[in-house]
Amino acid sequence: MIGIGAVLAVIDARHTSDVTTEQKVTDVAVSLAEAPSTVAALRSPDPTAHLQPVTERIRIRTGMDFIVVMAPDRTRFTHTNPERIGQPFSGNIDRSLAGETFTETFTGTLGPSIRAVTPVRDETGQIVALVSAGVTRSRIGDQVGDQLPKILGVALAGLLVAAAGSFLLSRRLRRQTHGLAPDELRVMYEHHDAVLHSIHEGLVVFGAGEQAEVVNDEARRLLELPAGPVRRHDLPLSLQRMSWGRVRDEMHVTADRILLVNQDIVAWEGRSIGTVMTIRDHTELRTVLGELDSVRGFAESLRAQAHESANRLHTVITMVELGNHREAVDFATAELELSQSLIDRLMAAVGDPALAALLLGKVNQATERGIELTVSEDTALDSTAPLSAHEAVTLVGNLIDNALDATADSAAEWVEVTVRHDDSDSALYLRVADSGPGMSDEIFARAAERGYTTKTDHQGLGLALVNRLVARHGGTIRTEREPESAVIVTIPRKDTAP
Repeated sequence: MIGIGAVLAVIDARHTSDVTTEQKVTDVAVSLAEAPSTVAALRSPDPTAHLQPVTERIRIRTGMDFIVVMAPDRTRFTHTNPERIGQPFSGNIDRSLAGETFTETFTGTLGPSIRAVTPVRDETGQIVALVSAGVTRSRIGDQVGDQLPKILGVALAGLLVAAAGSFLLSRRLRRQTHGLAPDELRVMYEHHDAVLHSIHEGLVVFGAGEQAEVVNDEARRLLELPAGPVRRHDLPLSLQRMSWGRVRDEMHVTADRILLVNQDIVAWEGRSIGTVMTIRDHTELRTVLGELDSVRGFAESLRAQAHESANRLHTVITMVELGNHREAVDFATAELELSQSLIDRLMAAVGDPALAALLLGKVNQATERGIELTVSEDTALDSTAPLSAHEAVTLVGNLIDNALDATADSAAEWVEVTVRHDDSDSALYLRVADSGPGMSDEIFARAAERGYTTKTDHQGLGLALVNRLVARHGGTIRTEREPESAVIVTIPRKDTAP
């Protein structure tokens, strides 16, 4: 390439020299033809005596090889060689006789040359003579030859730089490939590519830029990524906001999945060159754990009821043994009526047995923790539609659990639950209020996005799971801090959902 460039540079120098010479000979010929002294000399009895000294001085100063002033019949008045004066001019003059200034390459008495021919006009515009100025090809060749050392010097420097660059590039490639040959790199790439796309764990590798360098099939499935290049803004929102540093077992909730994310920094020679993110699907595991929590809650409620029943039974037996028979009957009847009244009200207000059982269990659980949990008087739900019974239990149970935890540090610990169908569009309406401080919009958005908790023994996924369920049904979830802390969920019917 450098050799080709050098040849092209010589050709370009030759062409540039020709163009420059054409412009120069034209300027000299036109300047002399338009000089008033030229016309005056032509009118004198001996034009040569006046013009020859002048043209020679101009020729020497301008670097011309010849300047010829001639009559319209080609007779020379001036010439570099005085012996040629009076002889006819050799060359084309027809275009100048027609009033045109032109240049040509012509072989004359001094050899091949680039010359310009222009007419000389008197005051009336009549052509009275012609002027030709030219430079021989040999002089032009000498000018180009003067540039050859520079061109060859640049070419040699380019060869040295190219050789050094090739050497350094070769060393860098060998270092980066650890001395592996191209066929070995190909085999390694095919092997690693097959492994990356066959493992059942999502893998996303980012370099220094925003575009992922490796995304395997499992990562595209879990994150629902589009085909083609993947950029960081294509990831779910919580993963976009995740730190670019080291991450260990961080839970993230998407619209359909619960993901366990780990991330490590890739370093090379002491500097960070990217990150490797691994993703595992914990949706089924978390679902089972959620069901286990529900069962554990029911068990705790039964245990609390059994404990309270045992206390009441011992009290009644003791009162009977002490002979206070009527007081024992009144005590047992009052406790039974209170419990039965709560059960009857919940079963009448909530048509779904699973949801009613959940609310009853949460009331007993709250009572055991010293928290007053009430179901509002306007609670009226004939069915959990558009949710299934399992989804309704997940929704209500998680919000109540969050509310119970939120009241831990408040002076008066209470929680109020309202669940009903709105009369306007039959949308499912759920409101869980508590005596806690509530959450700011920023913290609520973070909790709904991927889970948030201040407890070290809790993953904080309750609100995130609720948000995922609500989003799947086209509903809305929002928080209030005035007049009291509350979370409000509205889920429209399927035929009215946006």
